[in-house]
Amino acid sequence: MTRLSAALRGLVTALAALLAATAVPATARADPEPRAPGDFVALRSVDPTIIQEMRYTTRHNFVGERIDGYRQPLCILTRPAAEALHRAQTRLLRQGYSLKVYDCYRPQRAVDHFVRWAEDLDDQDMKAEFYPDVDKTRLFADGYIAEKSGHSRGSTVDLTIVELPARPTRPYHPGQPLVPCYAPRGERFPDNSVDMGTGYDCFDTRSHTLDPRVQGAQRANRLLLKSTLEDAGLVNLPEEWWHFTYKPEPYPDTYFDFPVSAKSLTGRR
Repeated sequence: MTRLSAALRGLVTALAALLAATAVPATARADPEPRAPGDFVALRSVDPTIIQEMRYTTRHNFVGERIDGYRQPLCILTRPAAEALHRAQTRLLRQGYSLKVYDCYRPQRAVDHFVRWAEDLDDQDMKAEFYPDVDKTRLFADGYIAEKSGHSRGSTVDLTIVELPARPTRPYHPGQPLVPCYAPRGERFPDNSVDMGTGYDCFDTRSHTLDPRVQGAQRANRLLLKSTLEDAGLVNLPEEWWHFTYKPEPYPDTYFDFPVSAKSLTGRR
């Protein structure tokens, strides 16, 4: 063996030893997914009768694709918020109605997804349905999109009322013609809920709970939802008829980022 080859072999051996000493198994390097605190629950475990149509696990939303962090169509809430919905549901069932939730806890990564979408002014695929009269450059200024959401604190829910027996809702097919979310009920995308005057997530002032243009049965339906939930301890956001927050919030200043999945509720420390 020449001196040069011996030196090269010694160098290779030294490098291999260095790499072995500093290497960390991939499983050890990966950051574990955050988990939910112990007082977060799946809504179904508190009230399995409440209908769930978790829109952000589908492509039928203002972004037009499944939203980051929504791994299962599952409503997760703090236990006090879930128990408040149960109280409201008990009252509505006696009247021949059911609650239907569209969104519950929302991870911060989903909010970040909304922000990236809002900043991409070229992506306006769902404009014709969800924000037909709003210029996308105005979404932040007008309050439709924000960098933080109360949903991430775990006690906010988006929901509506369904008359029983609930009819099936026709599935959304990407690429189908879109109709403004404030169009008459028979023209806009079908939903098995009672007529609230607009569809869910309609970026329009007609979505304000007490908008004076919404009258008759539509207004009565909004007020039924509002009064029922307020009696159960939830407060409405005046700009969105579907948006309610349980008060007092268990986590008023904490924005969580665990994924929406059953696994987030297991193995908690």
